[in-house]
Amino acid sequence: MAHIRVIHDPVGETLTVYWAEPQPDQICEETGEGVILIKEATTQEIIGFERLYYRPRDGAKTLTVETSQEAA
Repeated sequence: MAHIRVIHDPVGETLTVYWAEPQPDQICEETGEGVILIKEATTQEIIGFERLYYRPRDGAKTLTVETSQEAA
C-alpha cells in the first residue's frame, strides 16, 4: 500500500506532499508559480513537492485529503 505524507505549515504557509521517504540529502528545484519539486539526490527521482503561499479557504479548520484508486 502506498504511503503519502502531507505536511501543512500554517505559519510558513506551505503544503508539502511526499510519496516516498524524505531524504537527508534531497534536492529541491523551483518550477515557478510557488511549486517546488523535491528530488532524491542520487537518482533525481521526484519524491514529493511543496506548494508555497498555501492557505486553506477562509474559515477552514481542517485539511481534507481525498484518495482514489484507478482501475488497472
